[in-house]
Amino acid sequence: MRYLGLDLGSRTLGIAVSDPTGMIASSYKTIRHEEEYDRLLEEVLSIISELEIEAVVLGFPKNMNNTIGPKGKLSLEFQKKLQERVSIPIILQDERLTTKSATDLLIQGNVRRKDRKKVVDSVAATIILQTYLDRRERE
Repeated sequence: MRYLGLDLGSRTLGIAVSDPTGMIASSYKTIRHEEEYDRLLEEVLSIISELEIEAVVLGFPKNMNNTIGPKGKLSLEFQKKLQERVSIPIILQDERLTTKSATDLLIQGNVRRKDRKKVVDSVAATIILQTYLDRRERE
């Protein structure tokens, strides 16, 4: 089963994909969107079709006290719009601190600041997707 991982931000969408067995997540790309969510939705639908994705794992940013803020509401809206267009599951995955973890990983890998900005969102999507895949495997 092939999964797509998404880290939705206000200006970028980080994308990760799993291998065909659904075991390992890899960074795919980052899309800049300037809050053009309809265009972004079309690009995601194209990727789902092209890669024959069977489920989408969407990062769900909650506040540290477990409440849902504006970014969480944005993810819920995006999930709803995406679910209206596809028949595959759209799974929400808690993404608290994933961007921080992604940045830390890139710093540890000696990636320059300028280069980190280009890939941090797709690395965060990879962490979101791998977290889901690991949890699913344990269940």
